[in-house]
Amino acid sequence: MQFKFHTLDVFTDTRFGGNPLAVVHGADGLSGETMQAIAAEFNLSETVFVMKPAAASHSAKIRIFTPAMELPFAGHPTVGTGALLAELRAADVGGGGDALVILEEQIGLLRVGVKMGSANGTTFAEFDAPKIPEAVDEVPPLEDIAVAVGLIPGEIGFSNHRPMVFEGGARFLYLPVASRSILAKAAPNLKHWGGVFKDLKGIGVYLYCNQPEHMRAHFRARMFAPDHGIMEDPATGSAAAVFAGVIQHFDKLPDGVHKRLIEQGYEMGRPSNIVVSLEVERGVLAGVRIGGHCVRVSDGMLTI
Repeated sequence: MQFKFHTLDVFTDTRFGGNPLAVVHGADGLSGETMQAIAAEFNLSETVFVMKPAAASHSAKIRIFTPAMELPFAGHPTVGTGALLAELRAADVGGGGDALVILEEQIGLLRVGVKMGSANGTTFAEFDAPKIPEAVDEVPPLEDIAVAVGLIPGEIGFSNHRPMVFEGGARFLYLPVASRSILAKAAPNLKHWGGVFKDLKGIGVYLYCNQPEHMRAHFRARMFAPDHGIMEDPATGSAAAVFAGVIQHFDKLPDGVHKRLIEQGYEMGRPSNIVVSLEVERGVLAGVRIGGHCVRVSDGMLTI
């Protein structure tokens, strides 16, 4: 059997930047075990399998796999798949411009707004986060966290920001660090990683600082998830969505809509830029949107 596939770079407007994504079409007849094997073969952060939706009014049902496991939700697969399906549909009907793609994921329905034909020829897509982020669980001791990420305790934290675990469709430990140079030298210490983070039941550790490289950005981030087959992720949309809860928890933004740009992947040579929109009502986070540009890289046939 053969299956059409595309690859894209997500959260970038430049080919060979951002976070690579593979999208396999017509996957209704594939078992979960086969999907997992294909994802391991692509060996990208995530691979998406597109199937017919349960409801005719929806665009597609999708399943998302890392090289090691299936995820109920992930950000860059949602953005990239939404952009790709809108582009393919526009090519079939000779259209373009704006589109709405509705994806059935394990976590529920996700609506992806797509804007095609931007000035640089890329497609921009953004989705509503499936849940409002909230703080959960106790955080491991600071000394243990520091050892697991190759830092010392004094390098962790800035202003009033401190390590916290947040969840909103996905769960991460959020680890503020004092500077961009400290962020750059961090690395998973696999000897200690499992023992420190085994009880968190999350995807990984999201390190961030408020010293981005570019003036238009607000934060610089890295995400390590070796337990999920991802030593480092170039761009983590699900973590950025949950990070909105961290921002509001510490920074107490006023009512209204606020945009924050996050740099990620620069230390890997995969520059990524993630747009986070926070809607605050009566001092409480009421909505989150995650967006970014996408660039198609390749297409082909997968033989099984």
